[in-house]
Amino acid sequence: MSNAYRTNLIQKVLDKSEGNTWNEAVQEWVIDDCEEDDSLESSCICGKEELRYLFTIRNVKNGNTLFPIGSSCIKKFDRADLNEEVSIQEKLFKLFHAIEDGSFITLSSKFFSRKLLKYLYDEGVFQANEYNNYNPEIDYEFMLKMFNTHDKDSITRNRQGKINAIIMTSIRPYLVEQLKNKIL
Repeated sequence: MSNAYRTNLIQKVLDKSEGNTWNEAVQEWVIDDCEEDDSLESSCICGKEELRYLFTIRNVKNGNTLFPIGSSCIKKFDRADLNEEVSIQEKLFKLFHAIEDGSFITLSSKFFSRKLLKYLYDEGVFQANEYNNYNPEIDYEFMLKMFNTHDKDSITRNRQGKINAIIMTSIRPYLVEQLKNKIL
């Protein structure tokens, strides 16, 4: 990030913050939303062009918002919680597109992470049904176990079928509902 972009980012964040220093100001912000610009026509508040992921951040102390802000600028806040949320949001969009394109989805780091699976579980994405004895935690634990399997070739056809079923019946509907209106 060039000095001009960094200066623009710092000034815009400080202008909308209560804190007087960068280190104080960055603690005041949370991610409110994320959209995707497939055309890459959007520009960050810092001036960087061709953004794909457009985040809205909100100041918890005064309610001010900044939009659009790119993931690389959010990472400049140097906060693990925001970095994790950026990663999850980007993976949600990548997974959504892969599913919509009919790609073969594997439980690999290309589309998933332990934190993403936990996020999906916390969001109530895994559905209670007869196959998991009406306990969604069973599907979450199964997906986590399969993700943690080092030798993906050892995943049996039946287990891959269960993975595919969970993706199509639980994860895909959630992604469609959450993301269909967030792609520009």
